[in-house]
Amino acid sequence: MNHQQTELKKDLKIRHITMISLGGIIGAGLFVGSGSLINSAGPASIFSYVFAGLLVILVMRMLGEMSIVNPSIGSFSTYARDALGPWAGYTIGWLYWFFWVIVIAVEAIAGANIIQYWFPSWSSWTVSLALTFLLTLTNLYSVKSFGEFEYWFSLIKVVSIVLFLILGGAIIFGFIPGVESPGTSNLIHRGGFMPNGISSIFLGIAIVMFSFMGSEIVATAAGETQHPEKAIRVATNSVIYRILIFYLGSIFVLVTVLPWDSHTLLKNPFVSVLELVNIPGAAQIMNFIVLTAVLSCLNSGLYTSSRMLFAMANSGDAPRVFLKVNKKGVPVYAILGCTAISYISVFFNYLSPDKIFLFLVNASGGVALLVYLVIAFSQLRLRRKYEKENPQALKLKMWLFPYLTYATILAITTIFIFMAFIDSLRSQFYLTALIAVLVVGSFFLTKNKQQTNVLQDKKKQAI
Repeated sequence: MNHQQTELKKDLKIRHITMISLGGIIGAGLFVGSGSLINSAGPASIFSYVFAGLLVILVMRMLGEMSIVNPSIGSFSTYARDALGPWAGYTIGWLYWFFWVIVIAVEAIAGANIIQYWFPSWSSWTVSLALTFLLTLTNLYSVKSFGEFEYWFSLIKVVSIVLFLILGGAIIFGFIPGVESPGTSNLIHRGGFMPNGISSIFLGIAIVMFSFMGSEIVATAAGETQHPEKAIRVATNSVIYRILIFYLGSIFVLVTVLPWDSHTLLKNPFVSVLELVNIPGAAQIMNFIVLTAVLSCLNSGLYTSSRMLFAMANSGDAPRVFLKVNKKGVPVYAILGCTAISYISVFFNYLSPDKIFLFLVNASGGVALLVYLVIAFSQLRLRRKYEKENPQALKLKMWLFPYLTYATILAITTIFIFMAFIDSLRSQFYLTALIAVLVVGSFFLTKNKQQTNVLQDKKKQAI
């Protein structure tokens, strides 16, 4: 293959990266999953979001520091390889790829379930395949078309959250006629601010960390823009207010406006707030917004998993065929490879939703924490290397290095171990650990096989 055949086009604009970084963190987990967390932790669930959000901000700062020095499509897989060795780049690359191809299937199924709300006669698995197929075409056409779709998906999510925050503020301050302000009644008068104790907050942190997965996509996308440094700086600096406004703002509105112990209201918390002010078609509006969030995640999943596969093929950790790109600089085989796996996963959901598919979903559950942990370890090593070899390249630095990096490593490790002692997360802990061990094992197996082949080739040449 010549250089042109394996070169990605830098067609993403700064506005694409800006909107991807804004909307990338707003997933279906915020719109749908927040209710169950509030139900279990009460108003104090906001602390779960604060702590998890703080960890993500620190990890993104570390990733930003490394990305500005070395913008790479392989992102943290490349940095792990440079900092910790080939086994680390191989392991985290394949784990991250595995996480996203499972997410593609999960989001396709979630999207199909939402569409069934309007078209109940359509079968779930057919709609799942159709959604995956349509967004595969978008990704195959050009990286610019991916950026455009993601721009508009993200814009809808961002505008929706901003309008929701304005509405929530109006309810809280009593600006809406006929709707009584809840004041602090839902925050402190239903068993207190922390009705189920501090352990429920820690349980919440482990769950919320998965909701934030996707904020790191911009580090990969920056490799396909002509201004990577500017793109990374925008994304890294904006992550603070993204989490503060979109997540913490939304959760504060929900715990203030809705009673935390109401199972009915918190089934669809955002719908409940809209119905509180008698907005007609609240469920329809929210369904459309959640569908947008799901399609955005599906679109991003196809993009991210294919670029990770491309980067691994480039470093020799995946078959070279995944390096092939078309005339528009799109890694065709990498995208098709990821799509094929998601089709198989959707088929498993149709065949055995309670066994095979559940196994795959649980096995990918703790990957977010492992990815963040590897980013932190990589930054710890590479920062010292950059300071010795190329200090002027450090244009964006991690705060209070190395103390905050050590604190982040300790916190993420604690959360991951804590998962083993939580009933609802135990299976995710063990299955993620099992998959990680298998991937590390496969690295050493393939490495030994490659070395054996090289030796055999040398012997043949000598003869």
